[in-house]
Amino acid sequence: MSAIPETPAPPPTEADLLQQLPEDERQRIQDRWRIYQLRHHPSWWRRLLLFLSLIGPGILVMIADNDAGGVITYAQTGAMYGIGFFIPFLLLMIPVAYIVQEMTVRLGSVTHRGHAEMIWGRYGAFWGVFSLLDLIVANILTLVTEFIGIRVGMSIFSVSPFLSVPVAWIFVASIMIFLHYSTWERLALWIAAGNIIFVPLAIAAHPDWSQVVAAIGNWHIPAGAALGAFTYVILANLGTTIAPWMLFFEQSSVVDKGLTIHDIPSGQADTAIGSLSMGVIAIAIVVLTGTLVYGHAGAANFDIQAILHILRQSSLGSIGTALFALGLVEAGLIAAIVITASTSWAVGEALKLPRSLNLKPQRALPFYLSGILSAAMAAMVVLIPHIPLGFLNLTVQVIASIFMPAAMLFLLMLLNDRDIMGNYINRPWQNWSAFAIVGFLILANGLYGYTIVFPSA
Repeated sequence: MSAIPETPAPPPTEADLLQQLPEDERQRIQDRWRIYQLRHHPSWWRRLLLFLSLIGPGILVMIADNDAGGVITYAQTGAMYGIGFFIPFLLLMIPVAYIVQEMTVRLGSVTHRGHAEMIWGRYGAFWGVFSLLDLIVANILTLVTEFIGIRVGMSIFSVSPFLSVPVAWIFVASIMIFLHYSTWERLALWIAAGNIIFVPLAIAAHPDWSQVVAAIGNWHIPAGAALGAFTYVILANLGTTIAPWMLFFEQSSVVDKGLTIHDIPSGQADTAIGSLSMGVIAIAIVVLTGTLVYGHAGAANFDIQAILHILRQSSLGSIGTALFALGLVEAGLIAAIVITASTSWAVGEALKLPRSLNLKPQRALPFYLSGILSAAMAAMVVLIPHIPLGFLNLTVQVIASIFMPAAMLFLLMLLNDRDIMGNYINRPWQNWSAFAIVGFLILANGLYGYTIVFPSA
């Protein structure tokens, strides 16, 4: 008897092929399919949904840039120097932040690779290790300032730091491990929205708005300002406006979100909205403390606890001070969420680990642990008794500005590499703007170093 031929198996369906892919790739394909459907239905409602689906990384990176360390730095800046030089300076920081971060949007959308992966792949292990260590050290130091903000903010409500700091760390770790990227991003955006609280608080301080407007045109430096201290505060404000973690975060976030070259305009708009929001909120904090705290005896030495004490005794009162404290906690929390993710992405890219917030923890535990453990180290530093919180915060921002030129140079080399970027390389004006930023960072760092070596100059 002849054997009955077997019926050939039916070809695999698209659903079967999709199930064979890794989980993070499946999630990304589903997200891209949703974007494709929205893009090819021209109704205004779908276009709005498309824009809302594409935004996120730019707003997150910029609002997180107004982190607890940033809020404390801006508050100290207003307390020390009032409404003057730093109002126009912070206005200038809006286009500076946009120019820097927009490059990461193009780089991530064109290459579909994170920042650490690009450096390792293009420039080799030596520079890859250099950039990764640079980032990890800067991130741990910056996370220290985030937990400082959470500790100080919650102390207004008589919450022990041994409760507030660990609970914040557990929250950051939990949402990173258990939420998919899209849910994680939306939750982070809702938390970031709390940053806006500083704007009504600045209005409630009843500043002299004519003085604020006048400051924009005269760049007034208070008489008798010590060069070393003044340069130190400039560097701190620079360090909280542009920092290495921002480059790594936004590019990796663009990749994990699955943006393509078609999404670059939306990514640019996202970054522009974030830059403007960052600048407005930063100026609001300087206006607030410049109005209510500047001029008090010993203002130049105020730490954040002293500033909060002055605010409570001012027209802002207990309720306004409590809202400021909540804003400080929110700023620390959103930044801790974002910076922890940037560490995990960078380590995962460098070590070629499975790396996506769409992955379950059992498949990508080393990826998650790299960021979570760095946050734990920072949290433990903040729990050290009698640690000088104000000095530590400003110092971290200065260190971030010192690390930034090297990170910027890697970014510029990648953005001018036609083999990588094709027609999306930097235009001449973008290069000149970026080199001017790097030059100013180097000049400010050099000037501060000079005042350290020659304090009597």
